[in-house]
Amino acid sequence: MIRLIALAVLLAAAPAVAQVPPADAYERHRWQADQHRLEMERLRARADQREAEARQQALDSRLTRMEIEARRQPEPYIAPTPPALRTPEEERAAREAAAARRRATAEGVGQIDAWLDGRPD
Repeated sequence: MIRLIALAVLLAAAPAVAQVPPADAYERHRWQADQHRLEMERLRARADQREAEARQQALDSRLTRMEIEARRQPEPYIAPTPPALRTPEEERAAREAAAARRRATAEGVGQIDAWLDGRPD
């Protein structure tokens, strides 16, 4: 039983001892804060430097692209070729085919009109 009481006292006392800060704890925290601040300033400076380098590289690549496009030879102008001339026989056949298409269209429309009007054919 004495062992159990001694063990309970030791376990209860351990957290209390751990919560007492050492004598230089405040100085240690101040030093850590300074270290964190310096590291953050270093990281910000590095980020600013990288951003400046990225802007410079973007500018360089844009200038290089513009130079390449300026050196490119323009494409030659090729005029469209006029349609090929037809022989008189081909012209006559095209006219007859167009006339037949017009007659077929008019005939179909006439049948529809007659049906709509109710007239017999």
